[in-house]
Amino acid sequence: MSLSFRLRDREITTGDPAFVMGILNATPDSFWEGSRTGGDAAGALEAGVARALALAAAGADVIDIGGESSRPGSAYVSEEEEISRVIPLIEGIRRESDVPISVDTRKSAVLRAAIAAGADMLNDISALTDDPEIARVAAETGTPVVLMHMKGTPKTMQENPSYDRVVDEVRDWLLGRAEAAERAGVARDRIVLDPGIGFGKRHEDNLALIADVASLASTGYPVMMALSRKSSVGIMTGREVGDRLAGTLAANLLAVRGGASWLRVHDVAETRDMLAVLRETERIGRA
Repeated sequence: MSLSFRLRDREITTGDPAFVMGILNATPDSFWEGSRTGGDAAGALEAGVARALALAAAGADVIDIGGESSRPGSAYVSEEEEISRVIPLIEGIRRESDVPISVDTRKSAVLRAAIAAGADMLNDISALTDDPEIARVAAETGTPVVLMHMKGTPKTMQENPSYDRVVDEVRDWLLGRAEAAERAGVARDRIVLDPGIGFGKRHEDNLALIADVASLASTGYPVMMALSRKSSVGIMTGREVGDRLAGTLAANLLAVRGGASWLRVHDVAETRDMLAVLRETERIGRA
């Protein structure tokens, strides 16, 4: 069984049970140092291009580039600052590779500039709510979108979030955002849903969403899980961020078995190995 997904002007396919999106942060302050290129620091552009090429060589289907940290407590950066971090990096990658690129942004000006530089996809942690123009830009350019659930903003999201039935509430909110995206002109088959692990969630909420990925996958939209090295994995394993690879792989395996078809990760090669094991054992199990 293979998966396919239509990007802005091309289609990607995989024989694995999920697509792998590799994380590249053009920021000085994202939560894991291993994903950062240093933002505006000297040598950041060269380091970012090198990391992108390494992620592609390791098997990333898409490279996700962000110029604004969304760790708990972080604040907005200006669109000018975000553009200065992201666009030279996209241009640098495009000089070396045609690997698909996603831009992780909430700003329509950044999205428009990223598309002009060669980006193929939008990953919006606000699910198109922060900037009223961004849905229109995505629709006009045929850009697929990842819609993520978040309660509050990165600066405030962990200030006493609460839910009665987190799985139902997150699913219903994301379905509403998908409907809004479609009304704006984004094609249904170019929408991916992300429950937003760690974004305005208590630990028990994160666990419920991981355990019941099937509820979101049953909507018919592809589901992305972004669990890589997050605090929820740290709480479960007692490990600091640098030692959370094994826990991340286990959580992602459970997510894919539950129906997730996209994984956003720091560790691409290891994720590919996990997916290969899952693919082969499921193949034999179905024989």
